[in-house]
Amino acid sequence: MDRTILQADCGVTLVGGGEVTAAALDAALARAPRLVGVDGGADRALAAGHVPELTIGDLDSLSAAGRAALEPARIVRIAEQDTTDFDKALRSVSAPFVLAVGFTGARIDHMLGAFNVLARHPDRRCVVVGDRDVCFLAPPTLALDLAPGMRMSLFPMGPVRGRSEGLHWPIDGIDFAPDTVTGLSNRVSARGVRLSFSAPRMLVLLPVRALDAALAGLTR
Repeated sequence: MDRTILQADCGVTLVGGGEVTAAALDAALARAPRLVGVDGGADRALAAGHVPELTIGDLDSLSAAGRAALEPARIVRIAEQDTTDFDKALRSVSAPFVLAVGFTGARIDHMLGAFNVLARHPDRRCVVVGDRDVCFLAPPTLALDLAPGMRMSLFPMGPVRGRSEGLHWPIDGIDFAPDTVTGLSNRVSARGVRLSFSAPRMLVLLPVRALDAALAGLTR
């Protein structure tokens, strides 16, 4: 059963067990200062000099040293195996937005799993932050302030239609689906980009330098 374990009135950073630099973690915490370790991600946080206020997961990856460094009351085990640790953590956090670091790069299956979690929880405003790109699930309507010429990719997680303003290749009237039509490598043509979608099934991918613009759009 889902339950809120952390209620926050500011952004929350989830750190996973994948590669994440100290600089990337610091950048996330500057925007989302509440820190949650996702299973073995707590080890990543500790190695970077940050102690998570909570660690959530099935705890099969958290090291013995990491467990010893954390207060037992701050370690929350969710034993079910039907979902990933990222899913367990995201659904347990209530916050204006969440930044997820350490969930891309090392393993393709983990990265795909993270994108699946975004689609499973359209009620959460969550941005997965990688070394080069950010990814988030678009709400029904979205306005973004982006530099003309910036790359924007759209990837559907299910059948969905949309409308756009400010893209070089408009998406109006296109039937998107993961096994047919995707919207990779589109380009921003005007600073004000406006998107609307028929269902919460479209991932938006932008260069990492657009993180603040993405957060502004999601929380507007």
